[in-house]
Amino acid sequence: MAIQQDVEQGKQEAREPLLDEDKTSVDGDEEGDERKISQKSRRENVWMVYLSTIVAVCGSYEFGCCAGYSSPTQSAITEDLDLSLSEYSVFGSILTFGAMIGAITSGPIADFIGRKGAMRVATGFCVVGWLAIYFAEGALALDIGRLATGYGMGVFSYVVPVFIAEIAPKDLRGALTTLNQLMICTGVSVSFIIGTVLTWRVLALIGLVPCAILLFGLFLIPESPRWLAKTGKEKEFETALQKLRGEDADISHEAAEIKDYIETLERLPKAKMLDIFQRRYVRSVIIGVGLMVCQQFGGINGICFYVSEIFEIAGFSSSVGTITYACLQVVVTALGATLIDKAGRKPLLLVSATGLVIGCLLTGLAFYFKVYDLATNAVPALAVTGVLLYIGSFSAGMGAVPWVVMSEIFPINIKGVAGSLATLVNWFGAWLISYTFNYLMSWSSYGTFILYAAINALAFLFIITVVPETKGRTLEQIQAAINN
Repeated sequence: MAIQQDVEQGKQEAREPLLDEDKTSVDGDEEGDERKISQKSRRENVWMVYLSTIVAVCGSYEFGCCAGYSSPTQSAITEDLDLSLSEYSVFGSILTFGAMIGAITSGPIADFIGRKGAMRVATGFCVVGWLAIYFAEGALALDIGRLATGYGMGVFSYVVPVFIAEIAPKDLRGALTTLNQLMICTGVSVSFIIGTVLTWRVLALIGLVPCAILLFGLFLIPESPRWLAKTGKEKEFETALQKLRGEDADISHEAAEIKDYIETLERLPKAKMLDIFQRRYVRSVIIGVGLMVCQQFGGINGICFYVSEIFEIAGFSSSVGTITYACLQVVVTALGATLIDKAGRKPLLLVSATGLVIGCLLTGLAFYFKVYDLATNAVPALAVTGVLLYIGSFSAGMGAVPWVVMSEIFPINIKGVAGSLATLVNWFGAWLISYTFNYLMSWSSYGTFILYAAINALAFLFIITVVPETKGRTLEQIQAAINN
């Protein structure tokens, strides 16, 4: 009976524009009518969607700036402010602690004051945080600033993809949503690159640029029509949808679909946290949470936050290594986005996990040689090869695919609660890894990467034995198979 309920919920999801792209034969006829609109008219109708997406992903870029700040600035900040290893570890890792708080509160904020309102709140925290870092004369001001930017980052991680998904037409939603992850990687990479030539205080000021663009841009774009409909703002809802689709567009059919969708959500029981541990949902929760553990505990945030130090310890040029790392990350992330619907989720995850294991082993071998003074000439080449293979492999699959799978495996009535749990686990893992990385490196540089290699090997086993392939399957098929 439980499975039948999930199947019925999945069928309802398949009919709703927000949840699935699969359409019934009726929808196929409607799409045929929509195709009668000329391409010229179509291009004219979606320009506001493109503008709104560009404005929103400034938040994603800001996310990347926050995440990428600590790596190129570690040596300079430590020297200028005379910070201990412990103090800088707190500064580097407290970002993710703030992001955990931001992720937990982002849903209620976005529901209460709207998607644009949530982005303004996140931007405000980032502005305060960057200014605190810029004017910092000691560890306390640095930590307060880093915590504030982390909070803003956590809110952005939720609200930006939600906003884009809610404003985009169904045939553009997938492509536009992938810009979120791409802009995060771009923000990280640009911070890595310009951080090699700018002082840490100037780099903090640079972090204000996307904030300024976002604050200005939010005055030019409409609020999410779906949020307006959900809050009962009928007139504003129709105005926003018309603005997004164009003055001459017929929005009556889409408006009716959105209203039906909102009514469906209102009829569903509101799930509580304990409900997700019911037997019929437990496999979905294990897969969703397990993938977040695999993503974070394999060492990504330690390596990302401190990549410059890794290259320096290995005897390789930190500036050259960091720039190469940054460029590779953007290119491979863009490539992975084009392959996810062709190669499939599971193959990308398996290839990614394999590359992570090999990358960690190569880097660990480099540090082993360095510690015991063996083949010292090979140490820099091994280290940079290992780190670049690691980040390339992560960007190809483990970075984005867990979020995609998570969005597909949870039934509609538990998506919010289960998604919050998975997100919280993700940010907790990010905090723990970034906080412990310097301590692990002090304990044993090569042992750190061997430990990460072992965790990624376990992730490979988890993926191959527990995670299903979801490519080309409807939501009801995925959920019926998982919860059977």
